[in-house]
Amino acid sequence: MTMLTVYLVLLLAIPSGVEIIALGSLGRPSLIWGIVLLGWWAVARLQMRISDARSVFQPVRFAFVAFLVLVLVSYAVAMLRGQPDDQISPAFTALIRVLSWAGVLFVAVDGIRTITDLASMVRRIGIGAGLLAVLGLVQFLTGHGIVDFFGTIPGLSMAGGIQERAGVIRSSGTAIHPLEYATAITAALPLVIAAAISHGFRSNRAHGGLWFWLVGLISASALVAVSRSAIIGFAVAVISMISAVPARFRAFVIGTGTVVTVVIFAATPGLLSATIRLFSGAASDPSTQSRTRGLERIPEFMSTSPVIGSGFGLFLPRYYVFDNQWVLLAIELGVLGLLSFLAFFVAGIWSARQSRRSSDSDVRLLGHALAASLVTVAVLFAFFDGLSFPIAGGMLFLLAGLCGSVHTVVAANVVSDAPPPGRPQGDIL
Repeated sequence: MTMLTVYLVLLLAIPSGVEIIALGSLGRPSLIWGIVLLGWWAVARLQMRISDARSVFQPVRFAFVAFLVLVLVSYAVAMLRGQPDDQISPAFTALIRVLSWAGVLFVAVDGIRTITDLASMVRRIGIGAGLLAVLGLVQFLTGHGIVDFFGTIPGLSMAGGIQERAGVIRSSGTAIHPLEYATAITAALPLVIAAAISHGFRSNRAHGGLWFWLVGLISASALVAVSRSAIIGFAVAVISMISAVPARFRAFVIGTGTVVTVVIFAATPGLLSATIRLFSGAASDPSTQSRTRGLERIPEFMSTSPVIGSGFGLFLPRYYVFDNQWVLLAIELGVLGLLSFLAFFVAGIWSARQSRRSSDSDVRLLGHALAASLVTVAVLFAFFDGLSFPIAGGMLFLLAGLCGSVHTVVAANVVSDAPPPGRPQGDIL
């Protein structure tokens, strides 16, 4: 819990554009901590006693290992083919990023073994996303980056900053780009909604209202992001959680959401018209046209190596900017890589949905929320190359790891609740 919380703080609190100058692109604090987690996990596994081992099959880990193997194979093949000097370093950096994500995923899958720890980790992600949303709203209202001081610290460099669209400030929080920011807050939104419904997954309801405030803050921040992707991600997150919201809360949630939306648009001149133009003028928007033209060029870029791709991290922006992680993976890792990444999402969602086997309503709600978060990320990755951005990639693998831990927790509880061998099902003392 402590190690993953440190990672979460480094991921969300320190701007993703901050690097330790001496380490270059490998100097991002969250990336370094992910490597520490991988080493720590490996040592723990080597020291594990047979009696401590869990027999629960983890499809999330299996799918990720398949993805990792394809990344390693594509890297090796790409290096054997020979690469321009300026592509070797990005390919190596991309490989280290995957290993860092592996550390996060493995520690989450194997380290979170109780519903108490799982709920605590979900609460921390929700609070982190809520604070990130507050920062985004402050940036929107003041027009200042707030976190720019990181770039003045000796030994650090910082990329990114405040952007505008149609004369309206686009918040980015601690992210490099508004889309990365939108992914972080909307991916966490289902978790915050679940926490609000269950009063923070606690029997004590003293601070239950805090989570409704966080839902409102994240929703407001997504609406003022001036981004089609942010609004689409927000819609996916909310719609995927509707079935989990008790009927007695639905009218309240819909009414409150409507009031908040009206107040935001009324209090911000130009925001409503800018948001409407995002969708009404999508066909003529340069970014939409670039994405459309890019789809036509997929066969051209995949023709050299359609099975295992050109190499993870080797398709640089100078060739083409797809703004679609799924397409980019098809080019860099081929058909096999794309299928393995899709299987990774499916495995995570399936693992989280195993919570339906639990008799605990909070466990079922947690699993549903984590599955909804992964669905939200999967949709948003169709609008930008999410794995190229530290916060978006880090959130994905942390959430997927927690999905795997849901499967572990539920399986352990089902076994512990089963009757002893030879005793009738109903005869449990």
